[in-house]
Amino acid sequence: MRDYLLLLPLIFIFHDMEEVVGFCWFFRKNPWLYDRFPRVMKAYQGITNEGMAAGVYEEFIPFFGVSLLAYFFPNKILYALWFGIFLSLAGHFMIHIGHTIYIREYIPSFITSLICLPVSVIILLRCARIMTFDTVTVIVIAAGILLMMVNLKMAHAVIHYVNKKMVNRGHI
Repeated sequence: MRDYLLLLPLIFIFHDMEEVVGFCWFFRKNPWLYDRFPRVMKAYQGITNEGMAAGVYEEFIPFFGVSLLAYFFPNKILYALWFGIFLSLAGHFMIHIGHTIYIREYIPSFITSLICLPVSVIILLRCARIMTFDTVTVIVIAAGILLMMVNLKMAHAVIHYVNKKMVNRGHI
């Protein structure tokens, strides 16, 4: 399992660089998205490259932190937390693919999602074969998934905070 731990932050950053580079351009190019999907697009209102980069950096912390902890202090709990976080990332890839199919237009994150999803599934399946799924492990995996859901909300808060700072300083 230790062989796979550091792949999580690498896969995350590979994928999220497509988002950092492309999301602002994509949303400016497609203003109709705000009318068609107002609830979803509220999270990206006034997005800046700086805000997006800050949000991605915030998201990166648990991916990297838990991976490092599990690598240097290997134990069942950290492995389960890592597994839950990785499951969340794989789900994130599926959501991006689904969004692209739904709106029938390329969304920055689609290409790396297509690349990273099969790799992630292979890694998760290999790790699942060597893990023991008792009650504690399942609870910790669920906690990892929940952690990433909360973390996504925090990342969006960081994005909005940085966006607001950029606007207030006249950078936009």
